[in-house]
Amino acid sequence: MDNSICPIFPSRDFERTKDFYAPLGFQLVAEFPAEGYLILANEQVELHFARNPDHVAEISNFSAFVRVDDANALWASYENLGYPRAGIPRITPAELKPWAVCEMAIVDPDGHLLRCGHNPPDDHSAAST
Repeated sequence: MDNSICPIFPSRDFERTKDFYAPLGFQLVAEFPAEGYLILANEQVELHFARNPDHVAEISNFSAFVRVDDANALWASYENLGYPRAGIPRITPAELKPWAVCEMAIVDPDGHLLRCGHNPPDDHSAAST
């Protein structure tokens, strides 16, 4: 079995979805307007979207965890892009969570949560690792 997974999220508007993810390094892989399907990728992370104009961002419970080498470095690369840190959409800084994972959060315009994180070294005393 191949070791990858591609979440499928609903999207109310493919142009808005592409515009949100492009500055984060996601590029268009394929778009099938007649079928209502969109595929974006950033290196090894592939996100699929199915058109759903009735989706409600404020009650979305779609999410995925993306394991990254360094959540702090990822945050540093996104920090100055001008995305809000609260509301929908938003990107929040990396921090060491109580479950001993350093992670940041990306919430797209449709309310989908991508948690991007890494397991820090065994010394969990640092606030951000």
